[in-house]
Amino acid sequence: MSQKDARYTARSLIVTAIVTVLVTIGTLEFSGRIDHSDNKDHVPIGEFEAIHLKPGEPFRMSPKSSELHAVCEQGFLAIAADVDPSFRGILVDYKNRGVRCSRGPAPAHDRPVHDSPTNGSAGQEEDQG
Repeated sequence: MSQKDARYTARSLIVTAIVTVLVTIGTLEFSGRIDHSDNKDHVPIGEFEAIHLKPGEPFRMSPKSSELHAVCEQGFLAIAADVDPSFRGILVDYKNRGVRCSRGPAPAHDRPVHDSPTNGSAGQEEDQG
């Protein structure tokens, strides 16, 4: 088959593909299917899952590191991108509650209170039941 027998040229196929992409994007934009949010306060940075750790048992995860890192920001765990560490997001649970973090032992006001004779709460839980 010679070049003259070809129905479509490579140039016309490339132009058709580019026009198709542009028309698709324009249609999605015009119909409102593409969301452009100016409010960066509630933009999800990523979706995360937790791996349950059992003492002495190995856990499976990818050997590749993500392009994110975690920092402790005002007592809450924040996730930031390695390429732009200034763009941070606080990690929250499914009820939008912040995940706490600490840089050492928990402060005294965050530690759980144990029953002891010095704080006057010994035996109160048993009496309430």
